[in-house]
Amino acid sequence: MGLSAPMGLAGTMAQENAEILAGICITQVIREGMPVCYGGICHAFDMGTTQLIFSGPEQAIFGVAMTQMGKSYGLPVYINVGLTDSKRPDAQAGLEVAATMMLGAGAGADVLGHMGIAGVDQAASLDMLVLQNEAISYVESACRELDFSADAFGFDEIAEAASGDSFIGTEHTARRFRDELWFPSLLDREFYDAWRDAGAVSTEQRIAARKSEILATHEPEPMPGDMSAAVARRELVR
Repeated sequence: MGLSAPMGLAGTMAQENAEILAGICITQVIREGMPVCYGGICHAFDMGTTQLIFSGPEQAIFGVAMTQMGKSYGLPVYINVGLTDSKRPDAQAGLEVAATMMLGAGAGADVLGHMGIAGVDQAASLDMLVLQNEAISYVESACRELDFSADAFGFDEIAEAASGDSFIGTEHTARRFRDELWFPSLLDREFYDAWRDAGAVSTEQRIAARKSEILATHEPEPMPGDMSAAVARRELVR
């Protein structure tokens, strides 16, 4: 927007939509019925820095609106959200990753962003990837299907607690809390004193430690034999 498209959200999305539909038409001429994904990945241009904007509020709007347009054609949708303009997994990165990812996922997009990028495609960062993995887990939990069963409402427990009792010691709470709560692997929820006494570790420090742990212990799942053989023969795997 403002560089290779009009300086307007609506105009940029209209141009992007036309280009995507043209590409879809070309693929169908080449191979009718070829599965396609609607890739709505327009961005804005920062007139102050002459830099692409990865995660401003405009990007959140693009993500939601392009998802709506792609879904109106009955297509799976790919959008660029969950990214950041920051160069490190700091507070800016957390805000930008989570805000744009949450809106894009809530809009119903099928594929989000290019995870592991830092500073607008200028670098790849395993630390950023660890942060984004935590954000993905958070967003997936927020987009969960809610349980509206009688057990979820807990009417009997509400009646019993009317006399002033707490819900903390009930069998209902013990049985359900693991399904009702999301538990982070990186974010901090400790009391202040406990956090301080444990070394006052920052989010960035926890991310770095988690990255080191993964690199030291993770064993990648091997590709299926036929796919591995095809790659070794440099054949296109379909």
